[in-house]
Amino acid sequence: MSSNPVAETVVSLMPRAKAELTELVAFKSVADFDQFPRSESEGAANWVADALRAEGFQDVALLDTPDGTQSVYGFLPGPEGSKTVLLYAHYDVQPPLDEAGWRTPPFELTERDGRWYGRGAADCKGGLIMHLLALRALKANGGVPVGVKVIAEGSEEQGTGGLERYAEDHPELLTADAIVIGDSGNFRVGVPTVTTALRGMTLVRVQVDTLEGNLHSGQFGGAAPDALSALIRALDSLRAEDGSTTVDGLAGASSWEGLQYDEEQFRKDAKVLDGVELIGSGTVADRIWARPAVTVLGIDAPPVVGATPSVQAGARALVSLRVPAGVDAAEATKLLQAHLETHTPWGARVSTEQIGQGQPFRADTTSPAYAAMAEAMGVAYDGAEMQYAGQGGSIPLCNTLASLYPRAEILLIGLSEPEAQIHAVNESVSPEELERLAVAEALFLRNYAAG
Repeated sequence: MSSNPVAETVVSLMPRAKAELTELVAFKSVADFDQFPRSESEGAANWVADALRAEGFQDVALLDTPDGTQSVYGFLPGPEGSKTVLLYAHYDVQPPLDEAGWRTPPFELTERDGRWYGRGAADCKGGLIMHLLALRALKANGGVPVGVKVIAEGSEEQGTGGLERYAEDHPELLTADAIVIGDSGNFRVGVPTVTTALRGMTLVRVQVDTLEGNLHSGQFGGAAPDALSALIRALDSLRAEDGSTTVDGLAGASSWEGLQYDEEQFRKDAKVLDGVELIGSGTVADRIWARPAVTVLGIDAPPVVGATPSVQAGARALVSLRVPAGVDAAEATKLLQAHLETHTPWGARVSTEQIGQGQPFRADTTSPAYAAMAEAMGVAYDGAEMQYAGQGGSIPLCNTLASLYPRAEILLIGLSEPEAQIHAVNESVSPEELERLAVAEALFLRNYAAG
């Protein structure tokens, strides 16, 4: 990294950053209180609030959001007449999944092969540490030149929309000239990247019923309609022969204009087994950033162990649809529900219920904030040019903020590059990325203030 005082300060702060991330990762802050204690999330929220107070933030508050979780807010005033920048991250995390699949305990930050392992290390507790590092580096080198608001969400991974609804009810709270969402990531380690488009998402539960109760498959099978088979037929109708998503009435052929994703590299990143084909058509970037994608997340059906020879009377599934920028998620939900109802065979009774939704997002890359970030990333990454990528995942808050503050410039950066394996076992963060992105964010705030 180019030698400059901000970068040198960040390097000196990295041991403290590791110690703090260790403390933060130790909280089992999964915002599913049927699985994990609420006290773990409350502990993480209080940790964030204490960290903000220690940095001189004012009006630090734990906001009770409508989904029963807490977001943490604080404001650091800037010089007279300066701009205001909102920094976002979330302290809640995905469940650890199969704990036996982790090489080290998921809630203990562990260094191995130059990376730091632990649930939330990259997504997105590391994002909070990135914000703190950037602010500390500026304080040590002349001060923070803008007013800074920090918002740390407590339920982003659950998609329950608590912070979105809170922001809509308190629109003055998060007003800012620019917003940095610290919850995406570089295209790969060492490639400075801003995410300019996010797919939205919808979650639909589908229930199929055919009989008053299960029947003996020998006595009735062959004529009695099997609800599980009917459900499988309906779910299969959501894909074309090549695996492309096909929802009646939903456009599926958009193209991605920015950075492209090499197919062989994607196979490696996705750990596709030898001989197994990728699905869909178009470039990989088209498929994962610009087009809809349906995924069956779960099916309620008898487990193989203990199954009886029965025709199933009822079955249900949870279906996720990722919605590309330019498509209204509410409209896509209606199309998905109508498709499932139309394609369920044999006159089976079918009901669908939407249980979660977030709108897609597309950034305005012509804004001054993007020029300020490109210059900052160039310094932090030794002259490397900032790249524009999409992200197949969803951050519904982005669209809420874009709607509430149409004049605010929104940038997405973060620590979730492919090696981070977010949402999977053995999630990790690259400390070099944390260091460089903290430098980039600090320099961005300085450039943006001067612009």
